Amino acid sequence: MLTVPRWKFWSIISVCALGIIFAMPNLLSQTALQNMPSWLQNTVNLGLELRGGSHLQLEVDLKVVAKEYLTNLLDEARSNLRKQQIGYTGLLIDTKLSKPTLTITLRSTDDADKAIKVLKAIDSSLDVSSERLVVSASLSEKVLEQRNKSIIEQSIEVVRRRIDESGTKEPIIQRQGNDRIIVQLPGVDDPAEVKKLIGRTAKMSFRLVDGSAPPIPAISEGGAHTPAPLGSDYLLETRGDGQAVYIAVKRQVMVSGETLIDAQATFNQTGQPAVSLKFNSIGARKFADMSAQNIKKQFAIVLDDKVISAPVFQDIIHDGNGQISGHFAVKEANDLALLLRAGALPAPLKVIEERTVGPSLGADSIRDGQRATILAFIMVSVLMISCYAMFGLFADVALAFNLILLFAGLSILQATLTLPGIAGIALTIGMAVDANVLIYERIKEELRAGTKATIAIESGYRRAMTTIIDSNLTTLLGAAVLFEFGTGPIRGFAVTLALGILISLFTALSLTRLIIITWLRGRKISTLPI
Repeated sequence: MLTVPRWKFWSIISVCALGIIFAMPNLLSQTALQNMPSWLQNTVNLGLELRGGSHLQLEVDLKVVAKEYLTNLLDEARSNLRKQQIGYTGLLIDTKLSKPTLTITLRSTDDADKAIKVLKAIDSSLDVSSERLVVSASLSEKVLEQRNKSIIEQSIEVVRRRIDESGTKEPIIQRQGNDRIIVQLPGVDDPAEVKKLIGRTAKMSFRLVDGSAPPIPAISEGGAHTPAPLGSDYLLETRGDGQAVYIAVKRQVMVSGETLIDAQATFNQTGQPAVSLKFNSIGARKFADMSAQNIKKQFAIVLDDKVISAPVFQDIIHDGNGQISGHFAVKEANDLALLLRAGALPAPLKVIEERTVGPSLGADSIRDGQRATILAFIMVSVLMISCYAMFGLFADVALAFNLILLFAGLSILQATLTLPGIAGIALTIGMAVDANVLIYERIKEELRAGTKATIAIESGYRRAMTTIIDSNLTTLLGAAVLFEFGTGPIRGFAVTLALGILISLFTALSLTRLIIITWLRGRKISTLPI
């Protein structure tokens, strides 16, 4: 007996109605869309090749990170060498080799073994070797590979957060090779601001000012090359009166920017734009210790090797909350807060390729995609009607709802539609009627065997169920593999394909069956128009 429970009937109707509602915003103009409720403003985002936009290829400077790590070991190595009474004439980081290397030039070859033990005690993962008076230490290949992989992943995540907070929708960010990142920004015709935002390392640290060295006026860039006291560097500071000076800042990082958990643009007590900082428990403890041990002493807030501000500790800061007053404009304070909040890039990024895709190319692609989809829909519809008559028309109605529900699903997921995604839609149109073909052929077999019409329909759906589930499940697994191992547009194709498969199962097994049962209700027929 062909029946549909009332709850199932209204569930199918509700799903179709919601599909129409959520797919509708894609047909509205931007002006009309803004007048809709917020929950109805989601549309399918167009990818770079459809919407136009910018393509950036970034190179991650991995050598800088290795150099910084070894530089941080210098002071500890110098101190331990003195404790062990090991004489040396040179202690530096050599960046001319294939990878940054810490080198110690000894006074005597007898101290080579002692120097190796000193370096191994600092970091056991270092590859340490000696040749006559020179002891060299570098990161091992295994450790370097792990660190580089982590740096690339962290850089991708930081870039993603920065771009998302700047208002760019659905950027495509992925790794390419060992040290490069691809960034695609749909809809961004002038990527200068985004490129500037991405490129800044925003590496912040809190260090003590070396009071033994006087500031040097920054009359020329030559001031940066003035020898600084041992363990310190001269860094540029631009003061509130516009005067630029180089001040001596100790290399030792007292509090790292990595312990920062929040940064917000605000105003200080004088009404000037500022940036408030909040540290995690580790950073708060270090900041409290730093302030307790240096009351009435000057410290430097260093961002990208420039001193933003060099205030004096007036009291112990217990709560881990601080404030940067760097004589900012409001926009500068907002940009700085965004960079610090998004996180520091672990390594500098360099733009090595930049391409802009014009909207006209995207318009051509959209037009061609629309034509292909419409042509596929018409051809499949005509084929179904010619093969299965009235039942073919029922399948075509379900096919139309298949497309509606597909766009509704993509809109709800805020998915990005690319050219491979359009190919996935066209493929879905052909696959959507596959289940109907299996069902209808089963029904024909039952009718040829002399089975009554209603029983033939019920038997056709029941006997075709296993085949339909198996065939769609295998395709769904293929889409899952593409999504897991693919990147960018390939993932978009996988999402479109998987969503289309799930929706086609619904339309074929539920919606088409409901249409047939509704058409049969109240009719007394001996043959079926199939």
